[in-house]
Amino acid sequence: MGSVQEGMRGTMTQAKQVPTLTDPTGRSHDLSGEMTIVGRAVECDVVITSKRVSREHACIRRQGWRVFVEDLGSTNGTFLNDGRILEAMQLRDGDVIKIGDVLFTFHDPDVTYQDTVLPQLEVDVAAGVVRMDRQDVALAPKEFDLLAYLHERKGEVCTKDDIGTAVWPEYADGAVYDYQIENLVRRLRAKLEPDPNAPQLLITVRGRGYKLLDFG
Repeated sequence: MGSVQEGMRGTMTQAKQVPTLTDPTGRSHDLSGEMTIVGRAVECDVVITSKRVSREHACIRRQGWRVFVEDLGSTNGTFLNDGRILEAMQLRDGDVIKIGDVLFTFHDPDVTYQDTVLPQLEVDVAAGVVRMDRQDVALAPKEFDLLAYLHERKGEVCTKDDIGTAVWPEYADGAVYDYQIENLVRRLRAKLEPDPNAPQLLITVRGRGYKLLDFG
């Protein structure tokens, strides 16, 4: 197993409690800055001396009270609770992050004061992988096509005409009915939304179409 040490830019323990990463030796690494880089290079904030770790492997980023982990294009990937992360993921108290062969536990001292955590959606179109709140979601082909189209345009309003053309390309004349799109949206919400009757991710923009919200 690789050994872990504070990097050259590591910070001293703060009087005010801040989120931390605890390594297998029990040592805590403060996440007091806006960004903490973890990797093999001595310039990193947290250095892991292991060949399975890339020079700049992953980063922990703070955004207000929210904390995210993101892989930096490492060779062996970054894992959150045994699942390889595909994009930046919000951390929760007690989460386990695997970098190379080292396991870190994330601790958040303010966990009892935080607001409700927003739903977390991961989509890897090339791999055909969808995860909701870190759990794999099985989608039918048309459901996946719709999600992939909306995900590529996160935050943008997509009209029913555009969705029909993208999801049903086999209909050369564009004869896709509104009820087909509405039913497909309904089925997708049932698999992604905590409460499909009060959607938080896939929003209807009245008179215009649909929009997949971007919580990043």
